[in-house]
Amino acid sequence: MEVKTQAQAQKNEELWWSLLTGEKLRRERRFFGLFPTPDTQNARCKMCLVPFEGITAPFMRRLVGRRRWERFPCYCDACENKLRANPGGVEIDVSLIFADVRGSANLAAKMRSSEYIRLMQRFYATATRILIKSNAYIDKLIGDEVMAIYLPAMSGTHGARDAVFAARELLIATGHVGEPWIPIGIGVHTGPAFVGSVGSESGIYDMTALGDTVNIAARFASVAKRGEIVMSTATCLASSIDWTTEKKHLQLKGIGSPIEAHVFRASA
Repeated sequence: MEVKTQAQAQKNEELWWSLLTGEKLRRERRFFGLFPTPDTQNARCKMCLVPFEGITAPFMRRLVGRRRWERFPCYCDACENKLRANPGGVEIDVSLIFADVRGSANLAAKMRSSEYIRLMQRFYATATRILIKSNAYIDKLIGDEVMAIYLPAMSGTHGARDAVFAARELLIATGHVGEPWIPIGIGVHTGPAFVGSVGSESGIYDMTALGDTVNIAARFASVAKRGEIVMSTATCLASSIDWTTEKKHLQLKGIGSPIEAHVFRASA
């Protein structure tokens, strides 16, 4: 039984590696990429490229059986089923972005509940639009924060660059080159993380990322001031940006040693 369990775990790990790096999806992406779609956002599955829109979309739904995933419309249900049917995951190099609303408790105290909800919904809609367009996998919309992962299957070797440019676009879209309509700070980090399906035997699960890389990215967001992107040296090097940044050594909560970071301000 133990040998069988170990063999299944190894099989699942190999499957996750091929899914997250795009190796398993390469043939599907070549095939589905041949079918035309309108030049609109989310016209295809971000992972396998199956068309959701255009003249071939009904054929894909009826005969191939691939439809939008209701939870995340930028992916198809077939890709979601592959992840759900194979619990586990693998350690892989990724870039992560956390966008956090600054002073959300004070905002909520100064506004009517309905106004605050509309403000947060606008923030979520703006963030998801920008992140999905930049090839991110939206991990969580929770409280006053958005978390996204840049996977090799969708960003190739450009995950760090996609992440920092999406972060800057999000600052611009929320008005931080002037007076923001919602104050946010962003953290970005690049490194190895466990990415996989985490859940319970009852069938409640979630695809997410875990590990020090995730924790550091989250801590960067927590210390980022309004209109700032706090990113690691690893992210700066991997993204090859030449922006004007301020180098700092940050002592982050729960992290042993100070970490070198680079701070970009929207007004810079």
